Amino acid sequence: MAINVYFVRHGQTYLNRYNRMQGWSDAPLTEKGQADAKRAGQLLSKIHFDYVFSSDLARTMATARLLLAADPNTDITEPTPEPAFREEFFGSFEGQNGAEFADFLGGAEGYHSFAAMIGGWGPDKLKDKIAAADQYGDAEDSTRFWERINKGFDHLRALPDGSTVVVVSHGAAIRSIASHFSDQIDPGESPRNGSITKLTLDGDRTSVDFYNKLEIPD
Repeated sequence: MAINVYFVRHGQTYLNRYNRMQGWSDAPLTEKGQADAKRAGQLLSKIHFDYVFSSDLARTMATARLLLAADPNTDITEPTPEPAFREEFFGSFEGQNGAEFADFLGGAEGYHSFAAMIGGWGPDKLKDKIAAADQYGDAEDSTRFWERINKGFDHLRALPDGSTVVVVSHGAAIRSIASHFSDQIDPGESPRNGSITKLTLDGDRTSVDFYNKLEIPD
């Protein structure tokens, strides 16, 4: 027996649409973002899940509610907030233009996008570089990020054996988690809005069954 966890990236927000850095800052879902959430709910309606958790940020909670409303087979009506699965916090860089920030942080090494920086440095080194560049000292480095995320995994592992769980979270968080537990993940590939990533927690072992899918594989 094991615990099956379906991570869903929230639907598109206006800050996503405008390519702004969106960590703990929030923005409403766009029309596409609402459709992203409903599509994920329809896909997950094929699966009986026992729990639905969501990052406590507004965009994930909104996504989770739309996801649940689109699933006629669940009797869960409200997601349970889980702050541990918040997005990475970018500190004073919150809200900045993503392309301009990539030029600022990575341009000297030839990286002009987040995908390029993550592909070159890896998710954790990028976190440390962002934290080191934040003059206010608020951005999360990899140590603080994983201390928080690991609390969420401790919560998941404490659930009854055999549980199936949905967690609505964020792009950088899901990418970091998947890359951490699998060397088959391309860290430069960001989860799409509304995409699904599946992990299996079996004792102390964590495996990534699939990543960044808009359909659930057979």
